[in-house]
Amino acid sequence: MSSVTGRSMTYESAVRSRVADVMVTCPKTLGPLSRVDDLRAVFSDNHVHMALVVDPDDGRLITTIERPDIPEAAPNSVAVTELGTLVGRTVQASYPLDAATTAMRFEARRRLAVVDDFGRLLGLLCLKRYGTGYCSNEGIRARADER
Repeated sequence: MSSVTGRSMTYESAVRSRVADVMVTCPKTLGPLSRVDDLRAVFSDNHVHMALVVDPDDGRLITTIERPDIPEAAPNSVAVTELGTLVGRTVQASYPLDAATTAMRFEARRRLAVVDDFGRLLGLLCLKRYGTGYCSNEGIRARADER
């Protein structure tokens, strides 16, 4: 059994679940005018594995950025929209949770941006460090309160 948003989940219920059932709905985001220095500040939190760049007008996900996407020599003034990719880093909210989790484990990935049919960001699928469950809004809030 794995813990999902504070509940135990059997394999059978995981098979019937969708990504939307466990996604974090309050991920940190950056706007398209953000720069590499903003990105480095976001990644100063070790819990952040993926930065999400979102168009503030329509909520469309522009790019996802992971630490290896940032060249060490990149000047702080470089626009974040020049980095990252959406390829292999997004999933539809209606996608089966077990299939998404299997793909994440196969690719050694712990985060997938969750989008709708129009590419708008809905949330983030976050596999916990040991693969025993998924991050939750409540867990993220509790960690923020501890700081």
